[in-house]
Amino acid sequence: MTLPKIVILGAGLGGTIAAYEIRAAVKGKADVMVVNDSDDYWFIPSNPWVAVRWREPEAIKVHLPPVMAKKGIGFTAVGAKRVHPAENRIELNDGTSLSYDYLVIATGPDLAFDEIDGLGPAGFTSSVCRTDHASDTADAFDRLAADPKPVVIGAAQGASCYGPAYEFAMIVDTELKRRKVRDRVPMTFVTAEPYIGHLGLDGVGDTKGLLESEMRNRHIKWITNAKISKVEDGMMHVEEVNEDGTTKAKHDLPFGFSMILPAFRGVPAVYGIEGLTNPRGFILADKHQRNPTFKNVYSLGVCVAIPPVGPTPVPVGVPKTGFMIESMVTAIAMNLKAELGGQEPVEEATWNAVCLADFGDGGVAFVAQPQIPPRNLNWSSEGKWVHLAKIGFEKYFIHKIRRGTSEPFYEKLALHALGIRKLRFK
Repeated sequence: MTLPKIVILGAGLGGTIAAYEIRAAVKGKADVMVVNDSDDYWFIPSNPWVAVRWREPEAIKVHLPPVMAKKGIGFTAVGAKRVHPAENRIELNDGTSLSYDYLVIATGPDLAFDEIDGLGPAGFTSSVCRTDHASDTADAFDRLAADPKPVVIGAAQGASCYGPAYEFAMIVDTELKRRKVRDRVPMTFVTAEPYIGHLGLDGVGDTKGLLESEMRNRHIKWITNAKISKVEDGMMHVEEVNEDGTTKAKHDLPFGFSMILPAFRGVPAVYGIEGLTNPRGFILADKHQRNPTFKNVYSLGVCVAIPPVGPTPVPVGVPKTGFMIESMVTAIAMNLKAELGGQEPVEEATWNAVCLADFGDGGVAFVAQPQIPPRNLNWSSEGKWVHLAKIGFEKYFIHKIRRGTSEPFYEKLALHALGIRKLRFK
């Protein structure tokens, strides 16, 4: 008898753990296969460390084919050219097609550097969004340290990931101090957020106060409500707007080194498919992570469409943190198990947030339950312990991917951070 086929599109943080957890949930009732555009998994949260040579790229890489084979999961790194949900088919990059009974989309985002003239690795700014980007950024950082010049770091309009920008600004500050050149490097933080510490979440606890204080202590100036209009070689043009969207000031920021996080959009394989995606190419999903039009398509992670927490003068997206992604994975695994048993999906993801923002010599942690306000739990803290916790987090999670385990992690992290053993994020 031919078993139903579940295809997972993407093998980043969400797709990889989804493969493990779905396989464990449906074992014997369906075949599970992963389609990715690379043989390797990269631990993206460590990219800021790669960009200042605190990590080598190989240290955060997991070669997936042998792990997937050991777990009985099919795997191909050919990559997807286009999803055809009306036909239950994925068109692959080698010209072949792969049919499925259920599809789980976990592609992550397409990086929209091209939406701002001169932005990104193909232009004049660096990136930590991918590990190969971060490796190139390390070369640019070495040139900065050898020939100190002004630095501009931040997140562009429409970005939906802010933690790594704050992390990288602080890490750069720390490493420049270690190299004894910080006093020769003026730093400016540029962000679309309406205030420092907004994070796309309208703040968590006192992230505004904590991050503003940290930036003052490190002599980092900032511009909020910022639109980057254009980047030229050594010069960034930024428009700062008022609450009503009118221009407040225009800034021409000279730089010798810059890292700006871009806006995200859906990947080309899904972008513009009516009923599947929103206008930005993000996957539409109901409370069970299932697409309303194509009922056998689920989605998780950064590729999922989530509306902003509220209007802001400059567009600000909502981040999809690891805790939220892990809860999406569990909900999908349970819902697929139910569907294969002839039942309707009932599981819902617990959209809570846990974040460790490492600053190299300290850091800020926060827990939000739920991620989008109003919240039942709204907590943030700072200290050297965050830096140590981030190191432990990296080691544990990479080990988890290498072992192919589906055990949950982020709830344990939240409980450890809070020091509360009886709390459960349900």
